[in-house]
Amino acid sequence: MQKNDLTLTARAFDRLLVWLDQGSESQGQKYLEMRQRLVAYFDRKNCSAPNELADQTFNRIARRLEEEGITGTDTPARYCYIVARFVFLEYLRGEQKERALVTDLSKQGPSSALPSIDEAGEQRQRLLSCLEQCLDRLDSTQREIITRYYTGQEREKINNRRALAQHLGISPNALSIRACRIRDKLEACVNRCIGPD
Repeated sequence: MQKNDLTLTARAFDRLLVWLDQGSESQGQKYLEMRQRLVAYFDRKNCSAPNELADQTFNRIARRLEEEGITGTDTPARYCYIVARFVFLEYLRGEQKERALVTDLSKQGPSSALPSIDEAGEQRQRLLSCLEQCLDRLDSTQREIITRYYTGQEREKINNRRALAQHLGISPNALSIRACRIRDKLEACVNRCIGPD
């Protein structure tokens, strides 16, 4: 994750609320209404984590307000939907990458027939054993990064990644790149360990 990993400061959140209110004080009501609308938008698009995507949308808008301000004739609601559309398109790209990875991994298995339950259990056990061996070959920093990077679900995972990036003193984007490289190294190691069937 890159742009959506912005941690909202109190100042950035206040600026977002003022922008959504357009001069009238709604005491956060406009924010809550807009958030509900964004969650419903992502839910209608069959996204697996509509709340998280709504938060990502607001984080991007807050970042834009902090960095350069938002100018133009679009109303806040319209601008929110424009940003939400970009967040949704990125979500789709991520889903496509995951499906492609699953497809690639499934092609590596036996192509003739589906394995029996016992064979599937053995394959899983072999895969886990290889993964453990490969994790042991990583240095302690790489092992910490890759295990913490994939810990948690949805919002918890994002918070874990933010904390990890902060702990390492790097940006969330740099952490994402580092984790991707470690994962590629692990995948290659596991594939070598499993070997051809």
